[in-house]
Amino acid sequence: MSGDSDVTIHAREDGEPTAHHIPSEQQKSPHAVQEEEYPTSPRRHTTTPNPFSRRNTSMDLDDYFTGPRDITKHSKWPLFMQMHGSILPKMIVPLLVVAAWATLVTVISKKVPNVNLGISSILLTVTGFVVGLGLSFRSSTAYERYAEGRKFWGQLITTCQGLGRVFWLHAVEREDSKKQDLLAKLTAMNLVVAFAVSLKHKLRFEPYTYYDDLVELIDHIDTFARSATQENATRPKSGMFKAVGENLGLSFAASNPRKLMKKAQCPLGNLPLEILCYLTAYVDELSLNGQLPVGMQQTVAYNSLQALNDVLVNTERVLNTPLPIAYAIAISQITWIYVFLLPFQLLLVLDWITIPATVAASYIILGIFFIGHEVENPFGNDVNDLPLDLFCQQIVQDMETIAARPKPRLSDWVDNPRNKVLYPHSESTYSVWEQRPEAAIRKALRNRPHAGFDREENGAKGEQNV
Repeated sequence: MSGDSDVTIHAREDGEPTAHHIPSEQQKSPHAVQEEEYPTSPRRHTTTPNPFSRRNTSMDLDDYFTGPRDITKHSKWPLFMQMHGSILPKMIVPLLVVAAWATLVTVISKKVPNVNLGISSILLTVTGFVVGLGLSFRSSTAYERYAEGRKFWGQLITTCQGLGRVFWLHAVEREDSKKQDLLAKLTAMNLVVAFAVSLKHKLRFEPYTYYDDLVELIDHIDTFARSATQENATRPKSGMFKAVGENLGLSFAASNPRKLMKKAQCPLGNLPLEILCYLTAYVDELSLNGQLPVGMQQTVAYNSLQALNDVLVNTERVLNTPLPIAYAIAISQITWIYVFLLPFQLLLVLDWITIPATVAASYIILGIFFIGHEVENPFGNDVNDLPLDLFCQQIVQDMETIAARPKPRLSDWVDNPRNKVLYPHSESTYSVWEQRPEAAIRKALRNRPHAGFDREENGAKGEQNV
């Protein structure tokens, strides 16, 4: 919920509170009774945007170079013409280098007397298989890590939904402290969101708590990361040259992603694990206070906490187990040697066409190579990395959806005038079937599977009569 929206609470006939929107001053009638307003958050001098709101997304030039890509946006361009999400922006500099190299080789061969740098193309056949094998291995291992990362974040979303339902639906609100228990539930559900957000920052080597989507969620709990932020937080600095170099994929412009952690002068702790400890303490309180009266509910809660711990460990495993450096270096060297040898092998056949042909072939080869390098770490800020912000936003929306209504009572949705219990076999509602004997209901249930066959037979007879 946005912090700027106002609601007033009215009581229904059954005693449950319902929230109604308070119209603005322009919408209020001068004769209407002015009711007391209860803002959902204190007024501030400036409006703070919701960090999880989809309205805060934009499509700027930087989005073509940094990510992750906003998958909620739709492009009508054909797939082969789309730039957002393409690896081409990070291949601009390598392709320019290859073009300059091919031009140099071609010009020397054509303009310098008695110099011909062309060689037999047999080397293309011999080395091409090795290069293809290396790129295939690189791409398959990179995508395997990408798929594993997505699987664990899917498990995280499922577990958060289950834990939210346990807190909101299964946890009993005690008669003498209903309001306190209600606020405790909301606090615990916020910590579930905080776990996902803190895991996202941890996987991106962002160890502090000053980020907009995290600071308000964990400011009330004592953690090492919060203490480190208050004492001596180091904020990353990025100049124009560094930013341009990183956007173009220049390795000498990229800084160590663990730089903030290495510069820390006090313990940073493990924020997702510390949040998990607070959630465990809350589940212990629910169990000891009898607020989870069914044993299976307690089992589900503790299993969900363990599932969150499994997600934490497994995502860190994916992050900290890249392709062995020997493979990475060898594949990189083999690929670049092959690309730089291309103009020598094409020169005898293509002459001046060697320059564009080399660039085109290099785009194909280097494109596969760069894609493998980009998706190898699926948790980063590259264009094709996993949209962790979107996943966290989904968890926020799930928690808000679960907590939007009180626990439904059976009489509210079963004994309902719109409940057509045998639809589409019968349009009769619950109240109609309630007045009929049980034998009639059993007979209707037995005849219901035959209803579709009866319609088909009647339709076939009608066609025959025609």
